[in-house]
Amino acid sequence: MNNNIFPCLWYDGDAKESAEFYCKIFDGKITSDTPVVLNLELFGQKLMLLNGGPHFEKNASVSFMVMCETEDEVQKYWDQLEDGGIVLMPLNSYPWSEKYGWVRDKFGVTWQLYLGEKKSVQRIIPTLMFIHQNNGKAMEAMELYTGIFPNSKIESVLKYGEGVNNENHEVPENVQHAHFEIDGYSLFCMDNSYDHKFDFSEGISMVIMTNNQEETDHLWSSLTADGGRESMCGWLKDKFGMSWQIVPKRLIELMGDSDQQKAQNVVQAMMKMQKILIKDLEEAYHS
Repeated sequence: MNNNIFPCLWYDGDAKESAEFYCKIFDGKITSDTPVVLNLELFGQKLMLLNGGPHFEKNASVSFMVMCETEDEVQKYWDQLEDGGIVLMPLNSYPWSEKYGWVRDKFGVTWQLYLGEKKSVQRIIPTLMFIHQNNGKAMEAMELYTGIFPNSKIESVLKYGEGVNNENHEVPENVQHAHFEIDGYSLFCMDNSYDHKFDFSEGISMVIMTNNQEETDHLWSSLTADGGRESMCGWLKDKFGMSWQIVPKRLIELMGDSDQQKAQNVVQAMMKMQKILIKDLEEAYHS
């Protein structure tokens, strides 16, 4: 499992409350606690919570599948996540799982709880839903992502025409469920034709920690190609509208320097950038 890749959840001031909620449910811990950024460790996996303001909201275009090993485990998580939340699919027995449910918790994060065979050490798997103009593009997205990142592969693909449940009469060739890895980090994805009132947004993004400028440049140019869009401070959107943060590890080191003035100089330089340029950060640090 690669902890240089992890989700970032956007909040409007309640990230700490949410962090404590998840740590209680999943027996996790807060590893970094600042007014703006909190880092969590759940099942050994990293999640970032960002107090960014009211600009973006989390939605079910990216949900989190929790791979559970017992019915009691499913029930324990469900009871707590459902409290104050909204049930999207009731906890029940389904053709694909003896105990499964889909719920939006009180902080707007969407969880799928799944009882099944343990196939991976990664217990929480982000699940991307390709809807609206992206419906039917899940396979294209997987091929793009696995072609960009090293140590990547498409693990399995189940199409609606092969599936056990196609009550909504989805296109048979579209992806009902698929598993892929980018640099050893697992993600799921699916196509869906329902007219949901949401889509990919900055509310949930994927963070990629890079080792050097070459790696940063490669990911930046590859993910913004063919209709993607550059944003500020290392953020971008790919051609499907999925948000990514490409963050050199050196940025975190410089921002965490004990010399507050030098660290602040680095932050100010970063705030003016789209793609992060390590050389310019170093110059700001030494100025």
